[in-house]
Amino acid sequence: MSPSPVSRPGRALAGLTAVAACSAGLLAAPAPASAAPDPARAPAAGAYPNLAPRPPMGWNNWSYYMCDINEKTVLDNARALVRTGLAGKGYRTVTIDDCWMGRARGSRGELVADPVKFPHGMAYLGRQLHRLGLKFGIYEDVGTLTCEKFPGSLGHFQEDAAQFAEWKVDYVKADGCNVPVAPGHTKEETYRDLYGQMSRALRDTGRPITFSVSAPAYFQFDGDSVWHQVIGWSAEVGNLWRGGRDVALQQSTPAAKWSSIVYNFRYNAKLSGLQKPGRWNDPDFLLAGDTGLTREEIRSQMSLWAMMAAPLISSTDVTGLSGQARSVLGNKNVIAVDQDALGVQGHLVQQDDGSAVLAKPLRNGDTAIALFNSGATARTLSVTAAAAGLPQAGSYRLHELVTGRRTRSGGDIVARDVPPHSTVLYRVTPG
Repeated sequence: MSPSPVSRPGRALAGLTAVAACSAGLLAAPAPASAAPDPARAPAAGAYPNLAPRPPMGWNNWSYYMCDINEKTVLDNARALVRTGLAGKGYRTVTIDDCWMGRARGSRGELVADPVKFPHGMAYLGRQLHRLGLKFGIYEDVGTLTCEKFPGSLGHFQEDAAQFAEWKVDYVKADGCNVPVAPGHTKEETYRDLYGQMSRALRDTGRPITFSVSAPAYFQFDGDSVWHQVIGWSAEVGNLWRGGRDVALQQSTPAAKWSSIVYNFRYNAKLSGLQKPGRWNDPDFLLAGDTGLTREEIRSQMSLWAMMAAPLISSTDVTGLSGQARSVLGNKNVIAVDQDALGVQGHLVQQDDGSAVLAKPLRNGDTAIALFNSGATARTLSVTAAAAGLPQAGSYRLHELVTGRRTRSGGDIVARDVPPHSTVLYRVTPG
């Protein structure tokens, strides 16, 4: 349960504690005017447009490349999404994470792309992505600095939003590092106000920009009532939100990566009651690729994320994607569970220390059922039709979506000899 050393939300929480306690001067100096919460400007429920009727899909560089990013790497991965057919299956939003900009704003206060990493600028990058039939995503922070100490948007929300719109950005991911809490205000009030300001600024541009909010990740350890409250207003100001700890980075061991996948699944699976169609819980990136994970592990993450109606955002080197990883990411039947038009996050129907069973109703009347063995030995897992919420029927048709195998059941839904770290994902049809 201890925070991962590579978790940006974890580092930011530590930074907030240090700022409150001693200080780098953020609270000692007068806070920027836009840092002070203004409840009168809080957004109305549902005010942000519904720009993500299905969970977003795409690619982000952070988990694999971190700050080792440049124009060529982004465009090479974008072209690989198209070449491999993954873009055609929905992976169309290419988001550049932290470290894309220079260390200081320009002479007019504008954000400036790093001239070495992105010599043609961000408008050019957006044009190239759009020519490929892809969408352009970008990263910022509602604080004074990003997590990697580049200029944040605090005090510049309107200008930055206008600049993103001018660059034809389609998706903004807003982190919450280095947020100064104004005297007399709580951390929660401050985050709510700053994310509200960015939300309004993006909306005011008139350009449809999907808004990914990272606020809940900074409240995961503040108690469920506060955490859930932050998730509640995140659904008002944006389209999706990071709920908790980052998934492990490429430099981590395979064991650490698997542990982070299980951890993120476990916290996110408990948040199904806080998600609704068009407003998505985001448990972070998919790690299928050159990551050291086993076939069973990458299949499990894909299946579990699909069951949770999670955004499917790959963070790997798509240019060198193995056939196995490409098959996992591109499984159209698993993607269909994630992208189902009913928009329901699957809920836990039973679990123990080494397994979990989730059920998810689908638009056509079918039910997706996932039986996950997180333990170290093979197990037979089962759930009754009633516990899974299936309608009464004489029998059920089972389509196993990873292997393609089709079977029938007269009652219980059973997965026999499920290997360690593996998930069996059924699409179940009554009769």
